Amino acid sequence: MRMILAVAAVLYSASAFAQADKPPMVGDKPLVQVKPKGTKEAAAKPAAAPKGKPQSIAARLQACLDIDDGTKDRLNCYDAVIPPAPKPKPAKAKGYADCRFFKEEDERLACFNGFAESIPKLPKT
Repeated sequence: MRMILAVAAVLYSASAFAQADKPPMVGDKPLVQVKPKGTKEAAAKPAAAPKGKPQSIAARLQACLDIDDGTKDRLNCYDAVIPPAPKPKPAKAKGYADCRFFKEEDERLACFNGFAESIPKLPKT
């Protein structure tokens, strides 16, 4: 009989806990943390292609131009499109793909900016 009462008490408290307005807390933090969609991290990655419709590299590079210039976020956006592969003495970049070879972040950002700004604006469909 005690076992049945213990199980009933646990189930009753669990159902009451599940119906609470606040999320379950551990200390002063919620037990489960979900980031809202409009967070800074989500804004730092506009180069991600929407599901079902792949974007060209040019469109993703141009999307990086929406982020403030000279910031680490813009460089991270470019690096997400074309991952860096630094070389000790890279040759002068002849195309946007050559920008990944620059070791210095400032040089790589300037290289990507130059090519991304020179790409003709593509119509948005």
